[in-house]
Amino acid sequence: MPSDDPITGDRSPLMLDRRSRIAELVRQRGSVRVNELAEFFGVTPVTIRNDLAALEREGVLIRDHGGAVALPTTSALIAFEQRTGLRLEAKARIGAAAAQFVNPGDTILLDAGTTVVEMVKHLRQRTPLTVVTNALNVVIELRHLNDVQVWMLGGAVNYATFGTLGPLVEQNLAHLVVEKLFLAAESVDSSYGVTDSTSEIAQTKRALARAARRIILLADSSKWQRRGFIKVLPFESIETVITDTDLPEIDLRRMEEAGVRVMLV
Repeated sequence: MPSDDPITGDRSPLMLDRRSRIAELVRQRGSVRVNELAEFFGVTPVTIRNDLAALEREGVLIRDHGGAVALPTTSALIAFEQRTGLRLEAKARIGAAAAQFVNPGDTILLDAGTTVVEMVKHLRQRTPLTVVTNALNVVIELRHLNDVQVWMLGGAVNYATFGTLGPLVEQNLAHLVVEKLFLAAESVDSSYGVTDSTSEIAQTKRALARAARRIILLADSSKWQRRGFIKVLPFESIETVITDTDLPEIDLRRMEEAGVRVMLV
């Protein structure tokens, strides 16, 4: 008989990993069934229903009778807008701190993410600049700045991140070398670094990282409270992490042990 998680609690590592994998399966297949998921993960149908209910509250999927289906495009946009408003003060502080790493004349690479776009508001005194990005919201925000050359990376549009991804993005990046990448994250794991629950997004982020000499991660402390099951980048690949002061002490120590500079704002 399937058993539930041996580690209890709403944020157990096994539960977080399972929910990330369920979210990925829904994106890939378009729909999933409770009984199939229960058998696949070795847990009870009640546990899977609880997982689906939590993922629906987070705007990841829509439950239906006996399972769940992927979000339509309009729902994905609504979920993105909801995430934009979460922890806005912390994101604004992180964005302002990140802008201090930019010098006039730089060529920078900006990832798609609700925290990264906050730094654009603080780049007015950092021009002239060349900005390469896969983020539609970054491009829109940059229209307010003078003396900025913008390169948009073409590819398939992902409405969950409001960015482009896929082989075309990777092909474009293969011909570029930029000084600094300002990287976003769906989740950060104290042991494994940046993680994600979507393979295409993870692959695109790795391509962004390969194109940059320096990687600066922008992630508020809530990103450490979840875990994707796909590894994106280890901490050893990241020069600096900019986050807020709510970051748990244990996570701060682990990053410093990996040689990462951490800025708490």
